[in-house]
Amino acid sequence: MEIRLEKLTKVFTDKTGKETRAVDDLTITIPSGKLVGLLGPSGCGKSTTLFMIAGLHKPSGGKIFFGDDDVTKLAPEKRGIGLVFQNYALYPHMTVRQNIMFPLENLNIGRDEATKLVIEMAKLVGIEDQLDKKPAQLSGGQQQRVAIARALVKKPRVLLLDEPLSNLDARLRLQTREEIKRIQRETGITTIFVTHDQEEAMSISDQMVILDYGVQQQMDKPQNMYNRPINLFVAKFLGNPPINIIEGKVVDGKVFMGDNIQIGTRKAKDGAYILGIRPEDFRFDPNGFDVDTQDIEHIGRDTMIRFVVGDVILRALIDSDSVQGQKTIKLSVKAGKAHVFEKETGHVVL
Repeated sequence: MEIRLEKLTKVFTDKTGKETRAVDDLTITIPSGKLVGLLGPSGCGKSTTLFMIAGLHKPSGGKIFFGDDDVTKLAPEKRGIGLVFQNYALYPHMTVRQNIMFPLENLNIGRDEATKLVIEMAKLVGIEDQLDKKPAQLSGGQQQRVAIARALVKKPRVLLLDEPLSNLDARLRLQTREEIKRIQRETGITTIFVTHDQEEAMSISDQMVILDYGVQQQMDKPQNMYNRPINLFVAKFLGNPPINIIEGKVVDGKVFMGDNIQIGTRKAKDGAYILGIRPEDFRFDPNGFDVDTQDIEHIGRDTMIRFVVGDVILRALIDSDSVQGQKTIKLSVKAGKAHVFEKETGHVVL
């Protein structure tokens, strides 16, 4: 089921009449059968967008389409969605079996068929041996699987996940996101996954949409977005350790970091720019430029080097132990890996 948002806007008004534009003229198409991550900092409008798709928030403007159907004004229960919340929202007095079966009770589905569907969903999410337990007897990851099974049991057209892993510890987050990806692949259901965690979004999504203050910044495949950010906000938002940001310039097609360190070439007008270089895009190079190391830290197979250019501390993550104990080393930037952004707009120079 393809989902299409056309100029979708949501404005909240408080008691004083002050307006907050949570989502601003958002136009995107979510392909059928894909898992798309809505990503951005807190308050960027990602959950508001999800709730408008679900029908829980009424848009201030724009339209929502499921396939060719305009569902903008349709009630949530008529949209054919499955919604999984951050806090699981399970009924504590019901067993797992009863929780999963609950959405079927108003659909006039016979008892035998409903029981069959519950077992089918429980097997899909890997909790078929937990059906007679109460939610309090389950781990956080198991409770989240119950919530996903309950959302899927009515065979929705669209699955919506609102930060479903934020209440889990690190190990369970990893396990559960792998399960969500597997379940989505097996069912082929169009899924929208809201998160503020970039690693989560990049690992699980077919495509990502990054929002900031309700405005779409970029939509692309995760690795494409990481390698080719469209603006400075996207470049800074993605990456751990974060991208190095430093002032630079282009002179006769040559890119300079700081005042005089040449790090590449780019077809751009001469002038001052903002440069972005990811730590892993530096490399140890006997023919490179000299840097005085502030700190050298060995992290497994990698070495993290901190050095200063001008008054800016930069990080280089290199696969080499040949720099151990050296105060001055030589580095270069991998070909094509220096991102050049306009100072005024933050837009990338292509």
